[in-house]
Amino acid sequence: MIQAGARNVAKDLDHFAGELIAYMGSMARNGFSRRSFLTWAGVGIAATVTGCATEAGEGDEAAADLISSADWSALGAKLKGKLILPGQSAYGTARLSFNPLFDTNMPAGVVQVASAADVQQCIAFARSEGLPVAARSGGHSYAGYSTPDRGLVVDLGPLNTISVNGDGTATIGTGCRLGDVYATLGAKGVCIPGGSCPTVGIGGVTLGGGIGVLTRLRGLTCDNLVGADIVLPDGTLKTVSESNEPDLFWALRGGGGGNFGIVTSFRFRTGAAPNINVFSLRFPAGSAANVLAAWQSWMASAPPELWSTCVVSAGNPATSRISGSFVGTSSALASLLAEVKKAARVAPVSESSSAKSYLDAMKYFGGCSKLTTEQCRPATPGGPGQLGRESFYASSRVVGAPIADPSKIANLVKAYSGMDLLFDSLGAKVSEVAADATAFPHRSAIASVQIYKGCSQATRATATQQVGEVQRALAGIVGGGAYANYIDPNQADWAQATFGANLPKLQAVATKYDPDRVFGTKPGIHASLARS
Repeated sequence: MIQAGARNVAKDLDHFAGELIAYMGSMARNGFSRRSFLTWAGVGIAATVTGCATEAGEGDEAAADLISSADWSALGAKLKGKLILPGQSAYGTARLSFNPLFDTNMPAGVVQVASAADVQQCIAFARSEGLPVAARSGGHSYAGYSTPDRGLVVDLGPLNTISVNGDGTATIGTGCRLGDVYATLGAKGVCIPGGSCPTVGIGGVTLGGGIGVLTRLRGLTCDNLVGADIVLPDGTLKTVSESNEPDLFWALRGGGGGNFGIVTSFRFRTGAAPNINVFSLRFPAGSAANVLAAWQSWMASAPPELWSTCVVSAGNPATSRISGSFVGTSSALASLLAEVKKAARVAPVSESSSAKSYLDAMKYFGGCSKLTTEQCRPATPGGPGQLGRESFYASSRVVGAPIADPSKIANLVKAYSGMDLLFDSLGAKVSEVAADATAFPHRSAIASVQIYKGCSQATRATATQQVGEVQRALAGIVGGGAYANYIDPNQADWAQATFGANLPKLQAVATKYDPDRVFGTKPGIHASLARS
């Protein structure tokens, strides 16, 4: 997810008024980690990355041969939603995910489902035809897993209703994007914690954990999940919770998407939507080691109301900046910022802070300060959305303990350019949950770190190589963990790194609920089971 995710050249957070610079921005995601602040980092690739994006309709002729002998007309007759096949005018757009690097993926069909019953029909069809099948919530999978080549995409976008229930919980369709979740709940005075990128789907964020602006105060997104409706690989629609199918409910809280079935609806515990102070500090080149050292010490003693990210941008010398959110008074924030500036032993070259309403703060972090809610959506032909796509390669590690020598981080990225390391703070509320209470295991970690590099198809191989080099080196500096929402198919130890001691239980849940490996075509939990 931070998630999430992706963010090239969007808004400069030093200008908290919300100036947008061709923004494309979060996560995976988010996660908040993976988009908004990368913009800030000065990556020089336009958000729409027109050089490697495929236009709507392009590739239809090449995709037409993907329609096999499968009886697609029979599937279409059973659906209330829309079946889109290669060669049809809508296919060129319907097949696309967020990252243009995966525009070469040609699914055999895309179903824009209208109900859980449609999802059941899709799974039954994929089983009978032996097709790879994947759910797509926001389409931000870092590995492109939500758009399987020659497979069936179950597009959950139409399942986008949001309601606040009498008991204070919120029921949210899996097709909802974070921008709409925040706007709808915020209008009712409540919220859930989540990532910052407004185009990321609630499904991916939740199932992988969910790191974002309110993480330290309210916990991960998955920590606020109280129930879900899921279509299992055998076609059964189940409602799961702590008291109903508790092992599956456990797995859905951090075990990653696309491993156990397709969730159609979530139920979350909500809290009051707070006013939020946003801030950013940009430091001079060459001070990255001091800034990172100050930041991790600062966050170790910070109140849970404070959340922040520290970005180290590659180069010789490396550059750095700190930004984040604080639920409290402006004067209290000023005191906290004075502490980190003193600890860094260098004055920032620019700094800003501003008090905002909850919704305005979330729009700020999403790069939508000057946009309406309708505009803060993915750009589609003829639609109001103004947020583009983003081309990048990324990976992650988890900072298990304070970094003994932060200068190793600055030295590590000296040889690179156009790469950012985004350290997102954990701790506080996250650490109050036992490591085995949910599938997300990194409860004692102090931060996640995303290694992110914008690229095009032409530079993809170089980006993959460089990100791989850095994530492997980071394992020896910050620890060997990884974050599910920043999944990297080239990370050799991804399963153990992502799930740690929880991996055997996840494997057992996958075997129990998907013994035929309907969802075993991607390198997910089933693949880890095969190697273990």
